[in-house]
Amino acid sequence: MHCTMNPPSEKDYEMLTSYIHEAMRLAKYEILENGTYYGEIPGFQGVWASADLLDACREELQSALEDWLILGLRMGHALPVGGDR
Repeated sequence: MHCTMNPPSEKDYEMLTSYIHEAMRLAKYEILENGTYYGEIPGFQGVWASADLLDACREELQSALEDWLILGLRMGHALPVGGDR
């Protein structure tokens, strides 16, 4: 069976961007004993990052989140919403 999908609309991109921004607002960061930063997003299993600088850690965390979302969507997984995070 061949399934075709419509290309994402501008509204789809806006919703995904908003979702990512909201998820990043939930991020928690800490400084490890070795002086590096560690960040994770509660409710998003396996989404974490570490880096020497806080800004770099944030960027890596957002990249990890984006990859996690793409993989999850491709695999048909439900995304965390509202209180599920």
